[in-house]
Amino acid sequence: MKKLYIIITSVLMILSGCSPEDGTYTLKIISTNDVHGSWFDEDYVTGEQSASLTAINSYVDSIRKAEGPENVILIDAGDCLQGDNASYYYNYIVPEKAHLFPRIAAYMGYDAIIVGNHDIETGHNIYDKVRKELESEGIPFLAGNAIRTDSGKPYFQPYTILRKNGLKVAILGYTNANIKAWLNESLWEGLDFKSLIPAVQEDVNKVIAKEKPQAVIVAVHSGTGDGEGNVLESQALDLYNSLEGVDLLIGAHDHRPYCISDSSFSYINAGNAARNFGLSTIRITIEDGKVSSKTTESSLVAADPGNASQSMKEKFKEDYDAVKAFTMKEVGKLEKDMRTSDSFVGMCDYINLLHTVSLGCSPAQISIAAPLTMNQTIKAGTLIYDDMFKIYRFENQLFVVRMSGQELKDFLEYSYNLWIQTASRPEDHILRIIPREDARAGTKKWSFDKASYNFDSAAGINYTVDVTKEYGDRVCISTLADGSEFNFDEQYNVAMTSYRASGGGGAMTEGAGIDTSTIDERVVAKYPEIRDLIYQFITQNGTITPELIAGPHLGHWNFVPENICGPALERDWNLMFGN
Repeated sequence: MKKLYIIITSVLMILSGCSPEDGTYTLKIISTNDVHGSWFDEDYVTGEQSASLTAINSYVDSIRKAEGPENVILIDAGDCLQGDNASYYYNYIVPEKAHLFPRIAAYMGYDAIIVGNHDIETGHNIYDKVRKELESEGIPFLAGNAIRTDSGKPYFQPYTILRKNGLKVAILGYTNANIKAWLNESLWEGLDFKSLIPAVQEDVNKVIAKEKPQAVIVAVHSGTGDGEGNVLESQALDLYNSLEGVDLLIGAHDHRPYCISDSSFSYINAGNAARNFGLSTIRITIEDGKVSSKTTESSLVAADPGNASQSMKEKFKEDYDAVKAFTMKEVGKLEKDMRTSDSFVGMCDYINLLHTVSLGCSPAQISIAAPLTMNQTIKAGTLIYDDMFKIYRFENQLFVVRMSGQELKDFLEYSYNLWIQTASRPEDHILRIIPREDARAGTKKWSFDKASYNFDSAAGINYTVDVTKEYGDRVCISTLADGSEFNFDEQYNVAMTSYRASGGGGAMTEGAGIDTSTIDERVVAKYPEIRDLIYQFITQNGTITPELIAGPHLGHWNFVPENICGPALERDWNLMFGN
């Protein structure tokens, strides 16, 4: 109903063929991105308030009321369909039902949604369904650079034209250009993804020539980047520095709130998880039926989690209750706390669980796994389905990939080099951690300088990592877990995530030197999502004990020499997690 007035006005404008009357117009553009399923304002387990679209909707309503709905545009820049219990529930648990996200998008009155890489990761069945349901609500799902391999035409709608108070506004949308480096082809079969440079400018020129809009907005699911033109997944600043004919650029993907605004062109990235939204203003003066002047400004607005829309909560209460019931479902028991932070200093229960599940998938001989959160504790006691998201936060499949012993060794060298550095004495840092000032607390916090979800270790083999050696000489593999010979020329079946097998994190490509564009030639088995495998393992075993997930099947690894790495790792761990 929120769009009714706008739709009627637009139809009348189109039918009458009216150009905008002379005068000054003000458009307000509200943007969200990387919401990752943060749709509800109450935690399913604790009931605590959290950032959500339900809270952002209150701001949208108030801005529409203040400015007039005909002057407001609402855009999301992608990654809507993965990241929360609610999105998982509607993607995979009840796929036969109408998906919740299109219904929420329609209720909030979104004018356009951009396709994100995590939306593609749900697979054709999900994102094709969501696209149809969004389109049935009059909301385009945009990705002009996702190209059909059979025809060369865009798979998704490339742009949309809005009529706002007589003005013609073009919105062009694009997904991330680097998707093929992270996701297996089964998820994007039949598609190719073009770099945003020069594709966006070429499309902008065509749209301006054809549609003659008074305002042009480009929304990309691409990270901000450094503007140097050398990072395919982060091309937003590349665009900001080069685009012509565009008034507003909306970015996404990297979860970093960012804003550049001057009088002629603005760039806004609202961050992630509905903590902020972008608020941009385009002012247009029309004289003699033509644009005589135009200004743009943008800012980030922090959304108060407590400012939730009560009408929206009531509208989707039945959906919330269904997700909550699913979330609270008992799965099994955990005998001892598991901490992801222990993964950075050696073998631990958390990583042992992931390796044990992976090695149980035939014909895996060796497992590669990384901690998916830096500092998560899964408490001992009754496990509910919500704990499955704490144990495994991403929707990765498990692949078993054929690798040589030398490729595995090179993979591990690359991985460990992401999170350790060479040390020669106990006083040296071993973990690659850097201090960051916390201005609010007046203290210094330490953090890794790389993403910890790329810090892989291996199981199924016995090896050491010598912290006194340089990259390339640290990992020494002695035998397979059963004591048999490890051969660098032998081919082994290695279990890993679909993300890693497709090149995510760089260990397969830059480390092992494997061309992941042909990875399916090496894949000997594919399994469902790893979270589901963990769920099955827990339900089958009932209680997870340290003994169940340890043992000779894992082999063993550790840092050496002990006289250096023992005290150094303990100190580094305490700097990171001791408090």
